[in-house]
Amino acid sequence: RNQTVIMEFILLGFGNSPDLQPLLFLVFLVIYLGTVAGNLLIIALVVADRHLHTPMYFFLGNLSCVETCYSSVILPRLLASLLTGDRTISVQGCLVQLYFFGIMATAENLMLFVMSYDRFLAICHPLRYAALMNGRVCGQLVAAAWGIAVLLCTIVDSSFFQLTFCHSEEIDHFFCDLSPVIKLSCSDTRMLQAMAFAVASITLGACLLIVGSYVCILSTILQIPSTAGRQKAFSTCSSHLIMVAVFYGTLIAVYVFPTASTSKVLSKISSVCYTVLTPLINPVIYSLRNKEISESLRKALQKLACFRN
Repeated sequence: RNQTVIMEFILLGFGNSPDLQPLLFLVFLVIYLGTVAGNLLIIALVVADRHLHTPMYFFLGNLSCVETCYSSVILPRLLASLLTGDRTISVQGCLVQLYFFGIMATAENLMLFVMSYDRFLAICHPLRYAALMNGRVCGQLVAAAWGIAVLLCTIVDSSFFQLTFCHSEEIDHFFCDLSPVIKLSCSDTRMLQAMAFAVASITLGACLLIVGSYVCILSTILQIPSTAGRQKAFSTCSSHLIMVAVFYGTLIAVYVFPTASTSKVLSKISSVCYTVLTPLINPVIYSLRNKEISESLRKALQKLACFRN
């Protein structure tokens, strides 16, 4: 009780080596610009090309929106810290970052589940797909994903703003993550940890549902008699499957199976994978592995070239 209440934190980031900071700034700046440009490009293509006005690309456009916001919650603050050397962040600013990070992470988790449900209906119930996944249902699914994410994170983070912090000023991370912030509190956090565990259980439940849907999808694909038919069916969900594997693989490595022997450097690298690299590889994967996106991009570049000429 006699400890001084902390009013700001220090994000230790990736160390304080003077020679490393400019290189890290350049790397993360290129990643951020590439992430924003790539995801905004996908959103523009989905909106402008009428051939992409289908449920699958509607969900892809919303996922790209989530990824853009996801990166913007973390990377601008990190870039400012690397550029100026100022690693301090107010307690309120840290909790606000944690709040929006939670919303984007939960929204991405639910959006991946919605996309897997869409592919499940398209491959396992193709005759009923148009009726089951119409425009109204698509809008409701996206609205539900955002609404649930905002509601859950508001409930959890409202408890964060009631905490006091007095153990230490230093957060050995490059952004305000849940576990490091809780460890610095000198308040009773048992109720908060229980609520966070409940939200994490929902995330794990969505992951299990995605796995179950892909088991059904793969089972249906293997029953297709022709090789060309199997390849066409699998190509429609392979990009999403890669995204799911990367996102949940790194997420589980950081939050589900952490051990005392896991180094903090390795934990930070895993965090970089799901917070920084996943939003970047989303447009790359869908551009390289999706013929319709590639064709739409080619047509857009041709129109742009003709307009300039």
